[in-house]
Amino acid sequence: MKPLIGISCCLKLFGTYARPNHAVSDTYVRAVDLVIGGLPCLIPAMGEAADVEGFISRIDGLILTGSPSNVLPSLYGGPPHPQGVPEDPSRDAVTLPLLRAAIDRGVPLLAICRGMQELNVALGGTLDQRIQDLPGRMDHSTPTEQAFAPVRVAKAHAVRLAEGGQLAAISGRRDLAVNSLHNQGIRQLSPGLAVEATAPDGTIEAVRVEGARGFALGVQWHPEYDFETDSVSRAIFTAFAGAVARYVSDRAGAHGTRIAAE
Repeated sequence: MKPLIGISCCLKLFGTYARPNHAVSDTYVRAVDLVIGGLPCLIPAMGEAADVEGFISRIDGLILTGSPSNVLPSLYGGPPHPQGVPEDPSRDAVTLPLLRAAIDRGVPLLAICRGMQELNVALGGTLDQRIQDLPGRMDHSTPTEQAFAPVRVAKAHAVRLAEGGQLAAISGRRDLAVNSLHNQGIRQLSPGLAVEATAPDGTIEAVRVEGARGFALGVQWHPEYDFETDSVSRAIFTAFAGAVARYVSDRAGAHGTRIAAE
């Protein structure tokens, strides 16, 4: 039986009448299907109505997706966003408790771009809203010249991997070239996280949950864009897939032990 992989959705307005839709990029669905070999389960941005316990008790892995929207500043004590900055409070109300539940249960977790920012906030960290406006920092945001598709997957800058870290082990490298499509970034790192990679300007580009019972990794870039052509992007999903397989096996063993005891 294929593992069930939860994928966080955004709440977006689509169509002639701008009706709310629960949406996620096909790239995440394809990565779950083609690399992880799992069944994609889209987790809607239902706000406080979401049954977080119901989702976390059923899924075998969790992917937190990227998005143009910013995490609500009130969730980490930041200043209000300027007018026009996209927000998604219905998503925030689902993903933050879902992240904490996944870590508590040991459900394998891969947090990508906004997902990594959510992970930091969920565990008590803070964010910068526009790191490109800070002195000495690079512009990590989506390029404005988007006349052709490759701009979204092009390698924008290098990152340095932490020696002896999880990403260094997954990739077999100390440096990577990554794409870069974000405005927000980690300001104060949560005490529950360890840095896995940094950009040349000091921006935190990847983290792991310290002391996690299972795989719990966040990356600021988008490996789902080029997992079919980039070996390291694929290796990240392959490592996640291995963690999912172990989680499924351990849960099946625990279930069997309970049945035998009864």
